[in-house]
Amino acid sequence: MIATEAAKRVRLVVLDVDGVLTDAGYYLGDVEGKPTEFLRFDIQDGIGIVLMRSAGIKVGIITGRESHAVRQRAAQLNVDSVVQDTGGRKVGALKRMIAEFDVALDEVAFVGDDIPDLGPMRLVGMPVAVGNAVASVRATAQVHLTSQGGRGAVREFADALLTARGQLEECVEAYVSSRIGPEDR
Repeated sequence: MIATEAAKRVRLVVLDVDGVLTDAGYYLGDVEGKPTEFLRFDIQDGIGIVLMRSAGIKVGIITGRESHAVRQRAAQLNVDSVVQDTGGRKVGALKRMIAEFDVALDEVAFVGDDIPDLGPMRLVGMPVAVGNAVASVRATAQVHLTSQGGRGAVREFADALLTARGQLEECVEAYVSSRIGPEDR
């Protein structure tokens, strides 16, 4: 699925939110008289992010809107950088992120699903489309996932990337070992 040489070049993975980390739906409600937004995140996608970070890959999030739920989820996963640009200027956000981490565009994978993601996808070395991406995103992508956004697509990508790099088993074992306390040994 992913060539070893291309996988080893990736130093930064950037994820869209709506339609990639979520299923593109969001819930609006009222909690104690305050408008509240809820987003559904896939737990296995979160483990994929943890695995990529344990392999030394930086992980960033770029979204075209402001969301407290995104900030919370990114903090839970220790995501390296989060840009919430309400103007939807994802190319500028990507350029700031690569400068922050001192990586080249060809060392970046961008996972997207819809036309707001085309700008950054056209610039990076590894454009990736989730399973339910629109036709123009699929046409731009080099990597095509089968899982839908918010339903395991990020995990599918993480596993494929780490497998191509020869790091998946090592990262999985490190994850498992980190969850065994001294009293469990």
